[in-house]
Formats: sequence, structure tokens, C-alpha cells
Amino acid sequence: MRQNRLGKSKVQVTELGFGGGPLGGLFEPLSDECAAQTLEAAWDSGIRYFDTSPHYGIGHSERRTGELLRGKPREEWTLSTKVGRLLVPQDPAGRMDETFAVPATHRRVWDFTRDGVVRSVEDSLERMGVDRIDVLFLHDAEERFEDALREGYPALAELRAQGTVGAIGAGMYHPGKLTRLVKESDVDAVMLSGRYTLLDHSALDELLPVCTDRGVSVLAASVFNSGLLATARPAESATFDYAPATPQLRERAHRMADVCEAHGVTLPAVAMAFPLRHPAVSGIVVGMRSADEVRRNVAAFGVEIPAALWDDLRGEGLLDERAPV
Repeated sequence: MRQNRLGKSKVQVTELGFGGGPLGGLFEPLSDECAAQTLEAAWDSGIRYFDTSPHYGIGHSERRTGELLRGKPREEWTLSTKVGRLLVPQDPAGRMDETFAVPATHRRVWDFTRDGVVRSVEDSLERMGVDRIDVLFLHDAEERFEDALREGYPALAELRAQGTVGAIGAGMYHPGKLTRLVKESDVDAVMLSGRYTLLDHSALDELLPVCTDRGVSVLAASVFNSGLLATARPAESATFDYAPATPQLRERAHRMADVCEAHGVTLPAVAMAFPLRHPAVSGIVVGMRSADEVRRNVAAFGVEIPAALWDDLRGEGLLDERAPV
């Protein structure tokens, strides 16, 4: 699988990266056995970039990711995790976590201070049992952006200068906040969630041009917009950005599916291919929760998309004229 470098760093990622959200029990429980099988399938399929976070399952995703990677040659894989939330142990008292389907053994405490960042990295390394982290992101800082920019970013830059991490950036869904970060700092990459997809082109307004100008890599996450683009035809119950998709969005996805079928490809294959057509995008990150899902996604990712398909999507008014294809 092809690899690309992140910004001016030496860190490389496979164009298809493994998103660790489902490993934390996103939406429904996931056993250790199923998680291990999913990760092994990703490795066997050629994926060498793995993204995780303390937030995902209050540590479950990091622990499970580390269990795979510790057994693989260190020079062959790239690992990213995130900072901004510290995990504080607590008595679950029979309760489940409010976001992931795991017992509430920890609570999250927001902390973008230097000490918080350093402690978060130390905790993540211990949970995963690995020697270093390749890419470190400020995570979900939309509502705490000033703290993340003024305190969190300098801490990340310090860790990069020390060689503790190889590349730094931020993972958010807000293109405007990421644009400001790129303009006011020296990050290597940003992970953008759900804002450069077949259905949402808002990153074309500012973020992608600024990243291109400054040599900052973009990792496009949530390329299926949480489900609407994940199947050949969207179901009535399909979600968009973790909420029920509107009839208008479902109708737009069906029109896209018509074009895909006319060219002998599927909507998920095109959804994965689309972001990578932009020169600023170094890779996509897709969350996967089973070995079968991994194999389906990898097969779809490998499909060659006919050039005429992009012309037809434009002709139908379904693709922004500014999007390079």
C-alpha cells in the first residue's frame, strides 16, 4: 500500500489508515478477541498506519492497538494518538461510559496544559506498551481552542524538538479552527473529521488551500460521514455525522450511487478515493470494527475509479467544481 510523508516530517503513513474509534466500543461493545482479529486483518491487508486516542473507550482502543503493534517490527508501522483529555480512575459502580460501550472505570478531564500533555503522552505509552508515538494530535479542541493553541501546541512542539514524537498536529471537525492553527503554528499535519467528503466540501473554502500553501498534510477521517456513504445504497436509518440523515442528504447519496453503479463501482469505493485526489491529503483514516469490515474496505479502496465518473458527478451538480479529481 502506498505511503506518503506528513508535511516536512520524516513520518510516513499508508494512504489507508486504521481508525481506532470502534476499538473503544463505539456504538456497541467489542470483545478483545474481535478487536485483535480486526487489527490483524488490517495488518495482513497492508495497513501500516494506526490511529487511536485515550478518549476512545477510555483507554480500550490504545491498549488493544498496542497489543497488536508490540508484536510487529517497529520500523514497519506508524502510530498516532491524541492529547487533551486525561483519564482519571474511578469506581464504575455498575455504570457504563457515556460515550463508548465500556464500564465507566475512568472519567475524562480536559487538560491542554504542558503538564497535561506530557502526562497524557506518558499514560498513553504505558497503556500501549510501545517505545514511542510517531504522530501526536491535539484532540477535539473546538470548544477549548485558545487553550490548545496557546498551551497545547507549544507542548507538542517541544516534544517534537526532543524527538519524543515525529510529527504533530490536531484532530478536529471544524475547518476554520484548523485553518487558524495551520496559519499560527508550525504543525506537520491535521486530521479533519467529516469535512472533506463526497457530501461535505467545506474544507475547500480555506483549510485545504492554506495547507497546500504551507506544506501541511491533511488526513481525512470520517470519509463515510458516520455511515451515509458506507454502503452501496444508503438505508432509511443511515446516519450523517452521528445523527439521522435528512431525506435531502439520503436523496443526494442515492444520486451519487446511481453514478457509481453506472461506472461499475460502489459508493464506498468512491467515498474513499475522493479525498486523496486533493494534493494536500496524504491519507484517509477509516474506523473498522471487524475483520470482514477491514477486508471489504481494503478491497473497495483498491478499486480503480474511472475518470469519467468524476465528470459525471460534476455534471449532475454533485461535486464542487473546485475539488481536484
